[in-house]
Amino acid sequence: MEDALQKVTLRQLQIFLVAAQTLSFIRAAEILRLTPPAVSMQMSSLGEELGAPLFEKKGRNLVLTVAGETLIPYAERITQTLQDANSAIAALKGVQRSTVKVGMVTTSRNFGPHLVARFQAEHRDTKLDIIIANRRSIIEKLEHQQVDVALMGRSPRRIQVDSAPFADHPYVVIANPNHPLAKQSRIDPLELSNETFLVREKGSGTRMVLERFLEDSGLAVPRIQEIGGTENIKQAVMANMGVAVISGHTIHLERQLGLLSVLDVQGMPQIRTWFAVHLKGRELSEAAVRFEQFVKEQGPQFMAEFFGEPATTPRGPG
Repeated sequence: MEDALQKVTLRQLQIFLVAAQTLSFIRAAEILRLTPPAVSMQMSSLGEELGAPLFEKKGRNLVLTVAGETLIPYAERITQTLQDANSAIAALKGVQRSTVKVGMVTTSRNFGPHLVARFQAEHRDTKLDIIIANRRSIIEKLEHQQVDVALMGRSPRRIQVDSAPFADHPYVVIANPNHPLAKQSRIDPLELSNETFLVREKGSGTRMVLERFLEDSGLAVPRIQEIGGTENIKQAVMANMGVAVISGHTIHLERQLGLLSVLDVQGMPQIRTWFAVHLKGRELSEAAVRFEQFVKEQGPQFMAEFFGEPATTPRGPG
């Protein structure tokens, strides 16, 4: 094992983290500007060197193995430690960095890289490092100044931040297209009482939206089944295991392909807000300020174009 670990490279760990976040070698290749076969080969090689496969296919879906899930925090620590060392050395040398570390919650990964790509097309002298992780992890990285600017819904309350709203964030109820309610309109929330709701873990933003919707509708808590990860919930709904409340911005492709239906439920969509956030009191670099300003000013129009929605003035915190 010692010899095997000596063969593991930093690049393999970086590729692994992006692949683990996207659960798609194709998406990981797009973000990293590699080819899907190159990503697949690196992940296969890394698994061989560690003595356990990190990904496996379940039907048409890519999922992490237990070994892959276990590796994530260690890979994050290793890559972050090296980045911190690089930053410290650059600071000692008086180097003015033009790199911005952008954190994205997992629900923003469908549009976030595209928004970054548009910024980079206009600011070729600025480099953006992207970190995609769950909400809790992004907040921790903000707190420890491992992220300059974060894209997230719902400003964190545990730490003090400056936040700028840049787009509305709709949450909808989704079902398999063959579900009996899929063709109905103006569905009374009471008709969902006997449905099984597929939900994220307690404390997740999506779970909180569902709980607020149930409370506003006067519904008792229905049958629920916890499933880890938005992508896994989408796949479970496609398999007709139940319905789910989910960010409308995470199902753009599935709706276009006719794999998921949005139910026309009264009281939905629940509208939240997308924010660009940075730690309060932290002095941002000029590059980070430019990126945050870009998101605030051009984000609304970008989101309207990307999702084919009318451009709106985003709401404030809430």
